[in-house]
Amino acid sequence: MLEKTYDAKTVEPKIAKIWEVADAFRAGAGAEEGAEAFTIVIPPPNVTGSLHMGHALNNTLQDILVRFERMRGKNVLWQPGMDHAGIATQMVVERQLMEKQIHRRDLAREEFIEKVWEWKAESGGAIFNQLKRLGASADWSRERFTMDEGLSRAVLEVFVTLYKEGLIYKDKRLVNWDPKLLTAISDLEVEQHEVNGNLWHFRYPVEGAAFDPEDPRTFITVATTRPETMLGDTAVAVHPDDERFRHLVGKNVILPIVGRRIPVVADEYSDPEKGSGAVKITPAHDFNDFEVGKRHKLPAINILTVEAAINLKDNEDFLAGLEGTPERQAVWDELNGLDRFVARKKIVELMEAG
Repeated sequence: MLEKTYDAKTVEPKIAKIWEVADAFRAGAGAEEGAEAFTIVIPPPNVTGSLHMGHALNNTLQDILVRFERMRGKNVLWQPGMDHAGIATQMVVERQLMEKQIHRRDLAREEFIEKVWEWKAESGGAIFNQLKRLGASADWSRERFTMDEGLSRAVLEVFVTLYKEGLIYKDKRLVNWDPKLLTAISDLEVEQHEVNGNLWHFRYPVEGAAFDPEDPRTFITVATTRPETMLGDTAVAVHPDDERFRHLVGKNVILPIVGRRIPVVADEYSDPEKGSGAVKITPAHDFNDFEVGKRHKLPAINILTVEAAINLKDNEDFLAGLEGTPERQAVWDELNGLDRFVARKKIVELMEAG
C-alpha cells in the first residue's frame, strides 16, 4: 500500500541498504570497458564536530556530478575522507578535558594523542554517517584520514623531494604563537581587533653624547605600545626623509636598562606622523620589525619564553656583547621570569625613574 506522505526515516535507510549491498558506489562500478576516469576527492571536513549546511550544499553538488558521470558510463571515484584540522581539533579535545578538570599538560604526550584519536573516531564516525544520510554516493570502502600512515608518509616524501629540487627552502620567520596552548597559530586562525591602549615615549641616549634630558641632540625619543619588548631592541628606525633625525642615521644609541649599542637606521617603515617619528625595532617580536631587520641585517633577540615570560638569564642572544654591571644585572634578575604584562609595568617604572 502506498503511503499518503513520504517518510524519509523509513524509506532512506532501505534505499541506502540496497546501495550498500549492490556496492553501487564502488570505484568503477557500472563503468564501460576502457571508460574515461572521473575522480573527485572530497574536500575533507574537519573532525572538530558535525557537518553544517555549507557541507550539505557542497557535497550535494559533488554528488550530482559523480552520479551524472556514472550514468554516462565513466569510471567514477568519489574519494571520501576527513581532515585532522590540527589546532582546532586540539582545542576541542582540551575543552573536553577541562570539563573533567584535566589540563593537557597533566597528561603525557602519548596519553593526549590517544585522547585526540578517540575524538577522531567519535567525530569522524558521526561525519561519515551524516554524509551517508545525505545519500552521498562516495566509495565508502576507501575512507581516508589525513593522518593515516600512508598519507603522512606521502606528505613527508613530497616535501623532502621539493626541498632537494630547490623548490622549497628552510628559513627563519616569525609565527603567531599562543602562550596558553603553546603552539604556533596559522595567520588564517588569527583575528585582529583594535583596542584602546597606551603609547609610551622613551629616550634612548646617543652614544658618545653626555645625556641631557633638556638637550634633544643627546637622545632620540621612541614611541612604543609594548615597552617590555625593548629588551630585545636591535635598532631604531627613522624615515629617510625625516629631517629631524637625518643627522643620527648611521650613529648608535644606547638601549636603556640593557646597555646594548644599537644603530639608527633609515627605513620607510617609520612613519614621521606617528608617535615620535622614531620607532624601536625588535625583529624577534613584531612582524613589521622582522622585515626591517632583514633589510638591515639586524639580529633577532627573543626575550620571551614559550609561555610569554621574560627570559634573560642564560639567554645567549640577549647577553651577547653585553657587559652587565652589578646594577644592570640586578635589574635583569628582577625582570627575569616576569609575565610580559607585569614586566611591562616594571619597565615603565624603571624608565620613568631614569
